Amino acid sequence: MRKFCFLILTLTLLVSCGTKKSLSDRPIRTDISSIDTLRIQQAPNFYSLGNNSLRKNKEGLWEIYVEGDALERGVAIGSLTKELMAKQEKVFMSKIEAMVDSPSYFKFLSNVVAWYNRKLYKHVKEEYKEEIYGISRYSPQNYNSFADPYILNLYLHGAHDIGHALKDLMLVGCTSFATWGDHTSDGELLLGRNFDFYAGDEFAEEKIIAFINPANGQKFMMYTWPGFIGVVSGMNASGITVTINAGKSKIPLVAKTPIALLTREILQYASTTEEAIEIAKSREVFVSESIMVGSAKEKKAILIEVSPSNLGVYDVKNSSQLVCSNHFQSEAYKKDKRNIKAIENSHTQARFDRMTQLLQQEEQINPRKAIEILRDKKGVDNSALGFGNEMAINQLLAHHGIVFQPEKNLVWVSSNPYQLGAFVAYDLHKAFAEFEQGDFSLKGIDSLQVEADPFLETEAYKNYETYRIEERNLETAITQENFTKTAEELEKFVALNPKYWQAYQRVGLYYYKQKKYALALPYFQKALQLEVTTVPDKEELKKLIKKSKRKS
Repeated sequence: MRKFCFLILTLTLLVSCGTKKSLSDRPIRTDISSIDTLRIQQAPNFYSLGNNSLRKNKEGLWEIYVEGDALERGVAIGSLTKELMAKQEKVFMSKIEAMVDSPSYFKFLSNVVAWYNRKLYKHVKEEYKEEIYGISRYSPQNYNSFADPYILNLYLHGAHDIGHALKDLMLVGCTSFATWGDHTSDGELLLGRNFDFYAGDEFAEEKIIAFINPANGQKFMMYTWPGFIGVVSGMNASGITVTINAGKSKIPLVAKTPIALLTREILQYASTTEEAIEIAKSREVFVSESIMVGSAKEKKAILIEVSPSNLGVYDVKNSSQLVCSNHFQSEAYKKDKRNIKAIENSHTQARFDRMTQLLQQEEQINPRKAIEILRDKKGVDNSALGFGNEMAINQLLAHHGIVFQPEKNLVWVSSNPYQLGAFVAYDLHKAFAEFEQGDFSLKGIDSLQVEADPFLETEAYKNYETYRIEERNLETAITQENFTKTAEELEKFVALNPKYWQAYQRVGLYYYKQKKYALALPYFQKALQLEVTTVPDKEELKKLIKKSKRKS
């Protein structure tokens, strides 16, 4: 107890000395008195504010259009989406609240976060500070004891970075590709990606297709969530596309430029890959990331691979195909020990190989085939992985899938669940032309829509959804002694997802924790016979098998 009190006292002193500037920093422009803030409800799930609008389409996705300078855009986003933001913020903060057991520890944690983000304000463009400030004027006041709305909004823009820096929590495992020339049906550039950032099912319930018309820079669209102005997947009016894939990072000691704000800057201000590279070079980041940039003008795609201490560019030669998972490929990282270890020990190479294989199996790719590839659930050579295995391109946890045809100004975005729902198509130029004229009608192109994955209608999918629920229940039973499972219940559990190694491992752990080692052993052995996700996972299974034999 004394040590804990001393830690709190020490941190309090550090916070008072080191975070005062960051907590008090605000953008230059904060006066919204001259900005239109009146939101009008036109119909259920349909709001307008001046020429800005928010409307839910028939697939359950929100379409938002905002225009103007940074503060005007922020106010429009905040006013139009305030209920959605409140829900999204609760999703994030409830996870933090679940980690603490007292108000004093909650405050202690807020001090830790403040100290970690003490230099964040120095690495966010003034324009984006203004936009975030405008949004924060409509944020709920529920977490003022943690941070005021503006500061909390800044923190949340680094959540993606922190999530994959703590890679052991396995929040991300994205896969993307680009293909052009002889490999596409029309010879034009085509890109696709799954964004496998998982922060719980509720996190992905309210998805937003944002059409941004800034006073400065390019018009662009991005697929995002409420209150978030960073870019994880997007395309601008010049035909530049941006997607991000996490690289192996060490846990950073201080926050700098969030990757999604760097990619937002690229999307808003770049019209060529060279301009994108220059923007990336101008920012300091605090995690490692592969940024895939497609260019309609150049008819190709490249990878900008950034980390806190290095930057490399991977531009394929004598090829019209580019694949990206979660490791670096440029010469700058050939000897990087962390990157080499990620390739050898994680599931990044398995997804890279499977994506490469699927692209090679198709002589020419079109948007429909691209979507089929993004939905693939098998391993290399069609091996059975079970459902939810991170070795799969489709891990059945994606926030979204997206496909771009930048030379045609077309983009397809997935609808729930995961990336299995219908992919809605948009023509970027037509959508902006209509929005600018005050046309609030829905912008999806029905004739180009790709229907939902037939997998949704199968018994296997229903079993998988049940499996996910039962997996959480079993994890509770593993960690809490007063929750028990019968042998019959455990057999039914593995039958829901019989090809997935972790189903057997979970049952084995349940018996192991109960010291029923003879019962645990065959489940660990069965798990090891299947496609185990990573080398550390395999090694841990071998240890459990050895211990179970010894203790039986």
